[in-house]
Amino acid sequence: MDPKLRRQLGRIVSWVLTFLLMMIICVPGLWVVLTAFRPNAEVLAKPAVWVPQVLSLNNFAKIFGFAQEVAIPVPAYFANSMIIALTSTAIALLIGMSGGYAFARYRFRFKDGLFLGLMLSRTVPGIALSLPLFMIWSRLGLIDTKPGLIIVYVAMNVPFTIWLIDGFFRQIPIELSEAAMVDGCTRWQAFWRIEFPLARSGIASAGIFAFLTSWNEYALASQLTRSTYSKTLPVGLMDFTSQFTIDWAGMSAMAVIIIIPALALTFIVQKHLIAGLTFGGVKG
Repeated sequence: MDPKLRRQLGRIVSWVLTFLLMMIICVPGLWVVLTAFRPNAEVLAKPAVWVPQVLSLNNFAKIFGFAQEVAIPVPAYFANSMIIALTSTAIALLIGMSGGYAFARYRFRFKDGLFLGLMLSRTVPGIALSLPLFMIWSRLGLIDTKPGLIIVYVAMNVPFTIWLIDGFFRQIPIELSEAAMVDGCTRWQAFWRIEFPLARSGIASAGIFAFLTSWNEYALASQLTRSTYSKTLPVGLMDFTSQFTIDWAGMSAMAVIIIIPALALTFIVQKHLIAGLTFGGVKG
């Protein structure tokens, strides 16, 4: 076979496989979005209605109380999710920057053991910690509180942020900060003026992953929250279930509300995210 023709066939096959893979990934999300704009009767119809007959905003109207049905307290859930996710992300980034910089730049006793312990702590499934956390948080009075959930999410995100930020600081030549200190900068000034700007994309990547982890987490939040005061959006999805029925259309509308902020954040900072993920991969 002609080499040029072989390359063209290979390119066509790769495009077809990529298209099929993207269909497998995107179709469930597309189905959720379409379900959010359909009546529940059409969603439950038998035989299944694959092509929506009517699209409307009724499900969103019911969620926000613009219809006759009792409204789900979405604004309260949204505020709780935003407060908890932003606060836990900020604290995890602060600790992650300090820890990652320390592991990348300093030598101290038990350094390797501490780093290994942090990484091993991240391998424990969150659901396995739900019972001991519930028992401890009950005694401390942290059940159904925002601080209780924030502490949990900080503990979940710190090992990953330290690991990720440590890798970015290791890619920055230490000679740059040493030269700055020779010119009169303190260690603190060298960090903020030289090293932090170079690692900014990596830190932004760590922040995005930490935020999405806190924003989407369900298992622990469902165990540690009870009321509108602390429930997050993923836990609020269960408000659409009852003893005998599930409002799939309303649940899908709620899922769209959960997805939108995460997508918006990813698109806003996608430049930093891509730069962070490829940092150190190309040498100039």
